[in-house]
Amino acid sequence: MMYRCGWGSKEGQETVLAVEITREGFEWALRHACHSHYARGLHENQAAWKQELKRAPARVQWDPERDLRLRPLPYRTLQLGLSGEAARRHADEWTVAIRNVTPLVHEVHALVRGGDLDSAARLPPQESFYTGQDELIAHLQG
Repeated sequence: MMYRCGWGSKEGQETVLAVEITREGFEWALRHACHSHYARGLHENQAAWKQELKRAPARVQWDPERDLRLRPLPYRTLQLGLSGEAARRHADEWTVAIRNVTPLVHEVHALVRGGDLDSAARLPPQESFYTGQDELIAHLQG
């Protein structure tokens, strides 16, 4: 994710925050999410998707994931956008911690630029695959 904000150097994205939320909140957002774009076969038709998108407080898109050298990895990462009720709940109920990780992002980027990928890979928090209930994300697959 760090490269998507230009390693904390893109205009308007110079501060990188790690926001920890409750699992219950994340799963609520998944249950109430809609794809950010129309997907043939996943939606009845474009009109039905547009209607669902209007009412959904969360939007999902699946982004290609990359390694530290920005080479594509064989899986995608869920990007979740919140609005309305989901944004309110995120701010008022789900947020557990917020940390400024900008110095960490800059350090990782410096190591990547210097070719020390092993050290760069050890610095960020370890990520794990979401092992949720299949029915929570079934309507988001596609």
